[in-house]
Amino acid sequence: MTRLKTAMTIIPVSLIGVPTDVGAGTPGARMGPDALRVAGIVQAIAHFGVEVRDCGNLSGPGNPDLPAVNGFRHMREVAAWNRSVHDAVHAELHAGRLPIMLGGDHCLAIGSISAVARHCRETGKSLRVLWFDAHADFNTASVTPTGNIHGMPGAFLCGYGPSLLTEIGGHVPAILPQDIRQIGIRSVDDGEKRFLAEIGIEVFDMRYVDEVGMRETMEQALAGVASDTHLHVSLDVDFLDPEIAPGVGTTVRGGPTYREAQLCMEMIADTGRLRSLDIVELNPALDLRNTTAELAVDLVESLFGKSTLMRLHG
Repeated sequence: MTRLKTAMTIIPVSLIGVPTDVGAGTPGARMGPDALRVAGIVQAIAHFGVEVRDCGNLSGPGNPDLPAVNGFRHMREVAAWNRSVHDAVHAELHAGRLPIMLGGDHCLAIGSISAVARHCRETGKSLRVLWFDAHADFNTASVTPTGNIHGMPGAFLCGYGPSLLTEIGGHVPAILPQDIRQIGIRSVDDGEKRFLAEIGIEVFDMRYVDEVGMRETMEQALAGVASDTHLHVSLDVDFLDPEIAPGVGTTVRGGPTYREAQLCMEMIADTGRLRSLDIVELNPALDLRNTTAELAVDLVESLFGKSTLMRLHG
């Protein structure tokens, strides 16, 4: 029987700006939230009949630009920002809204995803995290080459690290390795590779995408998503090939094309299960005429149901 694909359930959206690059090695991601606003993210989502509330920007400590201490740079500052993110994201979820965290660097996923995991525990939902990134972000203090915490959030969320960062959501670990699927990975440190294998993170790297295609990759990443699933997308814009997304501090060649990235978002929209979103690592200081921010907004439109045609599915 042929049916018309229906749009995702309309849930009011809350934008939460988090203007910090305290977890990154290159400054500039602190300007990301306003670049996304300039690129029209509010209007793009509202176009789909969604009520959008811009909650403004959170505040927190500045970037002290200090060297690592015991394997971590700026741990206390990172913890302060992530506690604020956790509280803001959890409040919007509790109010029945779909929070979009506008970063900021990817260390902020500690706060956003721990809040999502807490909400899932409170509501009895299962959690699926789709982590779009050029990097695995599963470093620990013992294997990190830099101490930059934007390369560590996955490890903290799975309970590996200091309590200051693993306990933000009130439950350790915040998520389990089987809750997360990583897509587009193409830069992993040596120690990180071993750690990923040991704890069993499912990683769809770019070789895998090249071999089977993005459609098959996404079908596997979304396998098991059901009506009781809270689907969280953590979108690091360095997931994209730097030829189309230059405005990031950690570019890695060989990323997905524009159409591959759009297909990812369209297939997520088809599930109707998107309930929270991170957009991180946009660095306007390195961008060209805000093109990377505009591309990120294009992808958000696809997440909310933009398509070329009204598609029929059997």
